[in-house]
Amino acid sequence: MKIVNLRTRDAGVTLRYRCDGYSLALGDAVMIDTETCEEIAFVAQEPYVEETKEDIPSIKRLAGEKELEKYYDICSKEKEAFFKCKELIAARGIEMNLVDCEYSFDLRKLTFYFTADGRVDFRELVKDLAYAFRTRIELRQIGSRDQAKLVGGIGMCGRELCCCSFLNRFAPVNLKLARSQGLSLNPGKLNGACGRLMCCLQFEKEAYDDAHRRLPEPGARVRTPVGMGVVTDVNYIEETLSVKFVSENDTEINKYTWAELEDLNQDMNKHKNSGGAGFKDYPDMNGVFDDSDDDE
Repeated sequence: MKIVNLRTRDAGVTLRYRCDGYSLALGDAVMIDTETCEEIAFVAQEPYVEETKEDIPSIKRLAGEKELEKYYDICSKEKEAFFKCKELIAARGIEMNLVDCEYSFDLRKLTFYFTADGRVDFRELVKDLAYAFRTRIELRQIGSRDQAKLVGGIGMCGRELCCCSFLNRFAPVNLKLARSQGLSLNPGKLNGACGRLMCCLQFEKEAYDDAHRRLPEPGARVRTPVGMGVVTDVNYIEETLSVKFVSENDTEINKYTWAELEDLNQDMNKHKNSGGAGFKDYPDMNGVFDDSDDDE
């Protein structure tokens, strides 16, 4: 099955459609059926082949010149509608922040997205908008994460915001996830463009959980090629360990990849995964060992 990821807007999540028999490139326009009407969409990723039993709809056809002209005309109308709505909001004195507006491709529906601190009575505003645009009006209050998804942007990692590229739903995110990943609890580094905790803390959780199961924690005793040492720091992404060695006259810290140490610590790792003593309580088997400052 040949699948292509499409977008109906410049930002927002991608939609999966079958494109068997079509040769599509990035940016190509196609027509698709949605729950409400026929829409124009643009190729957001090169088509790929995937074997799946999922019921995936097919694209209808390539978009023609008239449909592209209509799309650009709709974009122009949406800009006018956006500023007109802002004027009406100001005239009514309603405390709401207009984020975006969107026409359906058949122009039968105009949706306005806004944020607000609480519930908003916009019944009179809807009447004003219906009179101004002579079409069905919908006002939809959204949260800060939905706002970021609609507007789009670049995250601190340098890539497009996850909510705009591949996340189809928002999962709960809390500080416990940041702690388990060894991150500094600094709001400036943990909050995304929406001002909330970054979504990547949640969808990277499984990778960190797997690393936590396999790798020793700071303070654990591990075997190395030069003897027993204490883990002082763990990088769960690179899967590297900083190991401290203490002798009578010196303290030394060496860095190892877990691949280098895994075979030497197989029995400790099995003990840990089975709920036994694990790394931390494993007896010292080589030389002088000082655990007076394990947590440093």
